[in-house]
Amino acid sequence: MPATLRPILAAAFTAALALSPAAQAQDKPDPNEVVATVNGTEITLGHVIAVRADLPRQYDQFPPELLFQGIIDQLVQQTLLQQSFEGELSLQSQILLENEERAVTAGEVIADVMEGGVDEADLQAAYDEQYPEEAGEMEYRASHILVETEEEAQALVTQLEEGADFAALARENSTGPSADAGGDLGWFGEGDMVEPFFEAVAALETGGVSDPVETQFGWHVITLAETREKERPAFDTVRNELENQVREQMLTAHVDQLAENAKIDRPDISNIDPEAINDPSVLEN
Repeated sequence: MPATLRPILAAAFTAALALSPAAQAQDKPDPNEVVATVNGTEITLGHVIAVRADLPRQYDQFPPELLFQGIIDQLVQQTLLQQSFEGELSLQSQILLENEERAVTAGEVIADVMEGGVDEADLQAAYDEQYPEEAGEMEYRASHILVETEEEAQALVTQLEEGADFAALARENSTGPSADAGGDLGWFGEGDMVEPFFEAVAALETGGVSDPVETQFGWHVITLAETREKERPAFDTVRNELENQVREQMLTAHVDQLAENAKIDRPDISNIDPEAINDPSVLEN
């Protein structure tokens, strides 16, 4: 719980219990309704709702009347502190405000674009592209043992050739998250795994074991359990997924159009050490 809410929630609890049902009820809340005024500065229901929307899920356990009073008190206290501030904001605070305004404004545009209508023909085209009628796309169920070195992987291959149990070796030796499951990765298709790994799987016969395979995660020994042909899902079952994809494409196209019509200058930044982004002291002034 954020420290700013701990004391005010305790104080608000008593006040919340005193509210009558009639006082709590409101058929059509007005976000512009003033809930407090601090030296002429109005705090509205909209401000309260916006704070509530950003609270972590753990706050769902509190009754609305408790949060309502607590958030109002928080906003009153913050307004008092804001009004007592003298001088200029720090560089870090100024930049945080600029970034927040940029993100919120961009979010408004994103929402407008994403909420636009989706053409049925675009949905069908996306469906046909992602789930073609032609059969042939395969799914694979495989297991693997992940180790750090090629020598370790080759030693495991040797043990398997001598009759060792793959699942047992995976539990004993694999550093991957599937170790407890005997290395079982479940079903997957092309694009679900890094390319060297998938190519090794696709080249195996059912029951076969691969030579050591290197990826960015380490060295793998892989066995193929079974394969199946990927079924084409019914359009209605993936409609929401397709709508999201089409909307994302609409957004990408919108941003690309904005960029094409904009004047964007990118100066030479080779003199800036990328590690600078990890040093917040740069913003101290």
